[in-house]
Amino acid sequence: MPISFANIPANIKVPLYWVEVDPSMAGLPTINLRALLVGVKVAAGNAAEDIPLPIGSQAQADQAFGEGSELARMFKAFFANNFANEVWGLPVAEPLAAAAATGDVTITNVPTAAGTIHLYIAGDHVPVQVATTDTIPEIADAIAAAINADVTLPVTAASVTGAVTLTSVFKSVNANDISVSLNYYGSRGGEQTPIGLGIDLPSTGFLTGGTGSPDFDNAILNLGEEPFEYVAMPYTDSNSLFAWDQEFGFTDQGRWGWQRELFGHVFSAKRGLYADLVLFGDQYNSGVESVMALEVASPSPSFEWAAAYAAKAQRALINDPARPLQALTLNQIKAAPIHERFDFVELNSLASNGLAIAKIGADNQPMIAREQTTYQTNLYGQPDDAYELVTTLATLAKLLRNQKHAITSKFPRHKLADDGTKFGAGQAIVTPGIIKAELVSEYQQDMYVGLVENLAAFKQHLIVERDPNDTNRVNVLYPPDLINQLRIFAVLAQFRLQYDRGIDSQIIGQSQPPFNAASGAS
Repeated sequence: MPISFANIPANIKVPLYWVEVDPSMAGLPTINLRALLVGVKVAAGNAAEDIPLPIGSQAQADQAFGEGSELARMFKAFFANNFANEVWGLPVAEPLAAAAATGDVTITNVPTAAGTIHLYIAGDHVPVQVATTDTIPEIADAIAAAINADVTLPVTAASVTGAVTLTSVFKSVNANDISVSLNYYGSRGGEQTPIGLGIDLPSTGFLTGGTGSPDFDNAILNLGEEPFEYVAMPYTDSNSLFAWDQEFGFTDQGRWGWQRELFGHVFSAKRGLYADLVLFGDQYNSGVESVMALEVASPSPSFEWAAAYAAKAQRALINDPARPLQALTLNQIKAAPIHERFDFVELNSLASNGLAIAKIGADNQPMIAREQTTYQTNLYGQPDDAYELVTTLATLAKLLRNQKHAITSKFPRHKLADDGTKFGAGQAIVTPGIIKAELVSEYQQDMYVGLVENLAAFKQHLIVERDPNDTNRVNVLYPPDLINQLRIFAVLAQFRLQYDRGIDSQIIGQSQPPFNAASGAS
């Protein structure tokens, strides 16, 4: 019996018609590439700590993690940038003995003209109306009331004799990234401090005193083997980055390792001065982590930058993992003022030191300029760009998933024979040559959808062979040529004020057909 049936018995006697359905040649690879946002929850949130939870709306995030918490705010930034793809939250507890961040807004003089205080907390606008009849305590009370009325803010406020003390809703070192500022859009945007009003903000422009980084060990352990492709993890201390690099890296236990084959990327963000960021980037070397550099003066917290970055990466890479992320806008993330943004030299240097960079679009919104990973050197410390860009591993993950689907669907219970073996059509037998043909066919499909190039070279270097020490094993050397991206367009504009007339005449003369004297025609 040449045809290999999986279910119908070979010795069946009962008539007449029996059929088994085989989907091995019909299916296409499908996988739900989830995002995962990781951050601190507060006691008001009802979600269990260290357990991943699917979230479908901002209301669900607020209920699960607590309004104004770090993780709830991350979801706010995520949903502003990605409304269509699946996202989960991984709430972690406030670190043991952690402290909240605080800062004071102090009123020193009453206004001489009525107006609006345009206060910004973590980039969110908090308008407060004031009149000439208001006293200093009344103005402070009004500011505190306006802040507390917006329960989505990451702070609460308390007013005492003209001073408003802001306290972060959650406790961790990232609470120090909550900004306090005035008049983000300036007079051109209709924002200016009421005349005569005296108001002092925290000297650094941010809350201070927040301490503690979460312990991610249990949270990572509880992820199990669930696939999470795009992780927004906002902590950039060495311990946090190391823990997530180990989970997603290339070791035996990592998600990119051979045992797990789950793949995925980690996105984060780091605020700092240019020199500090260069030194920071120079410390790390992970192909699975991408840390966005942002200016000190950006009002939006780094944890919201990280969530927005992951959201746009998920939305774009699901559609096409090989397309660059450049020019994708980070919606509702506020850029630093023009005079406090990184210049070209600084951006280029930051990218050269393993940090992702953003530029500012014409709409004054940040947009991804280069999705750099922190990977910079090989095992011997020599400069290497193998995993330099997020798109490299994103493309490779797509290729390997396509390949795994093809092999596991078409050859799930096959016998293995040498090339040249004569066997009946329909037999569940595979040879190295058949596998090689399948891999070439898959490569052609991958090339058609723009993931790879150079089919001829791929065929030349592809090796499929039986293992000499294990007759039941096939070894494959798979050498895809990943497609590249248009990232630099360089032009040498070699202009002239006047081409040489002699050269022009020669060119014109050479372009004319010879004259035929007999016919009088060219």
